[in-house]
Amino acid sequence: MTNTWQDINAKLQQWYRVSEGREATPSAGCIDSQSTKIASRLASPEAVGTDGNKFVNGRKRHIFVDTLGLLLMVVVTAANLDDRKGATMLLEKINQIRDRFPRLSTILVDRGYRGKAFVLAILHTFYWCLQVVVPPVGQKGFVVQQKRWVVERTFAWFSRFRRLTREYELLPETSKAFFYVGMIQILLKRLA
Repeated sequence: MTNTWQDINAKLQQWYRVSEGREATPSAGCIDSQSTKIASRLASPEAVGTDGNKFVNGRKRHIFVDTLGLLLMVVVTAANLDDRKGATMLLEKINQIRDRFPRLSTILVDRGYRGKAFVLAILHTFYWCLQVVVPPVGQKGFVVQQKRWVVERTFAWFSRFRRLTREYELLPETSKAFFYVGMIQILLKRLA
């Protein structure tokens, strides 16, 4: 079922990119994750854990977006999963449908994904350049990071959908499907 939503999303995304004067497929993308609480009404949902950094008991959503902020792939895991492991799972999924992204060469990430071994593993396994975007030296407070802000904006778009504000779904696959449905709604409004 999720693959159907993913396929619809992919086709609408290509149409939107072309309408914006871009190539149909992206050459760069951005990865980030978001930890969300699980709804209390769920008795024993699958894939639940506690994110020690953010003190959130629930799930973590790992998303991969293009430079326009359009969703390419999503993976939903337990919140206690390390960002690098989640990114590896995400990239493995992207690699399975690599023919949809023939131009993809660069992936932007934040400091949570740093580590020479991880960056080299991605390069040698998938042949993609992983670029860790770091804030300027001496930065105090929040500063928008060039090109990385699009993934944060995408999370903001998803926060406008009630079903995506927290984890209401028993299965991670259902939650994943709602991400694609949300992006499809955004794309349909823009293409109309």
